[in-house]
Amino acid sequence: MKKIKIIGGNSLNGEIAISGMKNAAMPIIYACLLVKGDCYIDNLPDIRDVRICLEIIENMGAKVERLNESSVKINCDGAVGGSAPSELVSKIRASYYLLGAELGRFGKTKVTLPGGCNFGSRPIDQHLKGFRALGAVMDASSDEYVVGEAPDGLHSANIFFDLVSVGATINAILAAACIEGTTIIDNAAREPHIVDLANFLNTCGADIRGAGTETIKINGKKELRGCSYTIIPDMIEAGTYLIAAAATKGCIKITNVIPKHLESTVAKLEEMGVKIIEEGESVIADGREVVLKPVAIKTRPYPGFPTDMHPQFGTLLSIASGESTVIEGIYEKRFKYADELARMGARITVQNERASFKGIARLHGATVRATDLRAGAAVVLAGLCADGVTYIEDVHIIERGYDDIVGKLKNVGADIEYIDC
Repeated sequence: MKKIKIIGGNSLNGEIAISGMKNAAMPIIYACLLVKGDCYIDNLPDIRDVRICLEIIENMGAKVERLNESSVKINCDGAVGGSAPSELVSKIRASYYLLGAELGRFGKTKVTLPGGCNFGSRPIDQHLKGFRALGAVMDASSDEYVVGEAPDGLHSANIFFDLVSVGATINAILAAACIEGTTIIDNAAREPHIVDLANFLNTCGADIRGAGTETIKINGKKELRGCSYTIIPDMIEAGTYLIAAAATKGCIKITNVIPKHLESTVAKLEEMGVKIIEEGESVIADGREVVLKPVAIKTRPYPGFPTDMHPQFGTLLSIASGESTVIEGIYEKRFKYADELARMGARITVQNERASFKGIARLHGATVRATDLRAGAAVVLAGLCADGVTYIEDVHIIERGYDDIVGKLKNVGADIEYIDC
């Protein structure tokens, strides 16, 4: 096992290139199951979850060839449905995209219950609703598997989700992309990675319109062909490094980004007093000589404030002046990071879905752990701006979603390294 060791107090300055988006890469990898021929995928983040996705489809019979650390060639012509190894599927939440991909390719599916970060109840009822509307008979009663098949074949349909769900929207797109006729998804999620998935499938010959809006229209195509495609940049990784600049009173330029995807994050940083400059596909966060102001945050589905940026802002609010509040509107157990920050001196009071932060001048080093992916990023940020030495345990959780986080931070002046336990 290994830990991350951080000696805090350095002002971070320099440039960080952002990797491809984790949440776009995984559904696109599974979408390759729908495609005949070779798919060349570029700008893949070199992270644990993506490596597991590739290993899953390879075990299903796909041919996977790593071209370099950020590019891969995938051919799923020989893939076998229902054969995903349970020991791999159970490691990541995004495994449930296999349900839609297998239904769309084979007309039936059997997938082990997925793993991933524990944020409390994360039901798949909306996923099942979408599949059933398309003609699948689904059984999720087992404690081990979700099973489904379409005895009379899948058919186009109108799908209305009772609540906005990124996962259900992606799964409905995957299942419907190759169904004859027109499928309409209402109350669809609007996240950038949904748009990226639709763009990938359209590049393969699909006809998907309206991704990024509340209504998505899918004119099914019987056959999709291979293509070359580049994953969009990761807006959560980008936001994390913008906060690193603000927390350490430094100035960081992040490159390879789509500024529009960062609007809600940037708005809160500017409200706190951080200077933000956009330059084409780059964004600069300047936290030098800034007295951080308190703010109120409520997480919402995109384009609202992202839940995946909440814990990182929790660190920043812990050292801001005055009292700030965060209301978590997506996952009820997102505040597990608060106990870890409290070990470093943060004054956080959590009650149900609401937390209050009474800012202090400095955090202090401590031994903490990554309780989930974004909580792990939060304690890294805390270690960077704290007095003394911070040791972070369970770093494999951070590696699920951040490509070379230690190397990128070291390159802008952080005193950070991996150590053996």
